[in-house]
Amino acid sequence: MVLNYIWIGFFLIAFVVALIKLIFFGDTEIFKIIIEGMFDSAESAVMKLALPLAGVMTFFLGILKLGEEAGVIRRLAKIIAPFFSRLFPEVPKDHPANGQMIMNFSANMLGLDNAATPFGLKAMQSLQELNPNKDTASNSQIMFMVLHSAGPVLIPISIMAQRAIYKAADPSDIFIPALISVYVATLTGLLFVGIKQRLNFFDKTLMGWLLGITGFVGFVLWYFSRLPKEEIEVVSKVVSNLVLMTFICGFVGGALYKKVDIFPTFIEGAKSGFETAVKVIPYLVGMLVAISAFRNSGALDYVVDFLKWIFSFTGINTDFTNALPTALMHPLSGSGSRAMMIETMEQYGVDSFEGRLSGVFQACSDTILYILALYFGSVSVKHTRYTLVAGLLADLAGVITAIVVSYIFFH
Repeated sequence: MVLNYIWIGFFLIAFVVALIKLIFFGDTEIFKIIIEGMFDSAESAVMKLALPLAGVMTFFLGILKLGEEAGVIRRLAKIIAPFFSRLFPEVPKDHPANGQMIMNFSANMLGLDNAATPFGLKAMQSLQELNPNKDTASNSQIMFMVLHSAGPVLIPISIMAQRAIYKAADPSDIFIPALISVYVATLTGLLFVGIKQRLNFFDKTLMGWLLGITGFVGFVLWYFSRLPKEEIEVVSKVVSNLVLMTFICGFVGGALYKKVDIFPTFIEGAKSGFETAVKVIPYLVGMLVAISAFRNSGALDYVVDFLKWIFSFTGINTDFTNALPTALMHPLSGSGSRAMMIETMEQYGVDSFEGRLSGVFQACSDTILYILALYFGSVSVKHTRYTLVAGLLADLAGVITAIVVSYIFFH
């Protein structure tokens, strides 16, 4: 229901704002701008998102099918089973969804969005098979969506590359603030959903895994903080792509070892990838067109200006408000928030406090509304329960942490 109201609100607010601009300010172009933006977004949703996704989905779900037939996915599921059985008690320990979620989280952490999405959509479909109420999100689907949307990306390669394009003195200097923000966002989402689902966080296994993950994040921070600045981006690119290629070759090699009929099995899995990509088109078009109308009407600018005005009364330093458009757009649209980040870099400078903070904002979580439309749309779930609230709360925690950490590092 919350998602329904938000979607309707995008259009109604856009219409009211545009009408005020037309009547009181004589802006005769505003409705033309909104409508053209809606058409562009509808085309972009299909041509730039759904169709490229179809190709990526086709390949990676074919590879994933080889991994399942070779037994590699089951082995991964067994390794993670003690932890996942506490986080996802509804999912049997040997169910394929466990291995698929591991693949999704692994690709996400390495910053490999193109690989993470196919694995995540396949995991969502597997969780839907266990869902007794097909049009309502299950506890496992909610936990998976919130952890995924919190965006546990260890290495924000694309953002560091964008900073390099704009000739930042040190493109990787956002790495540590971004990782801290991502960790806080993910932990907040996990705790909120866990409390709602009454998970036992004092369970020794669950506590041990959480402490272990925290230790791993700390080790990554320590390791990269010791590297020369110019090596961080190089090492992250090599490690990320090496791990992904290892998974691909491991699945193919495992299938060869198990004497699986490799290419026909790949084709069988690949077919489902194209079908899934086509199925999500209406959900992507609906959400991205609504967001476009809201943004092009100028409503987002008014929200930002209002927040700047509010914070001006607090007496605190308000430099961070100049980077807020990136943070506010990020739950709505990844491409939109990236445009806001680039705009901030161009206006204030890539190495300014605002330019760096916008990069940290872009790295610290995923686009929750896009994720909901894509993943729940792929399995026709209509009632998402508290998924959106949990995702937005995690996003808020990441934004607040990003501001505090960026003041410490950059201001």
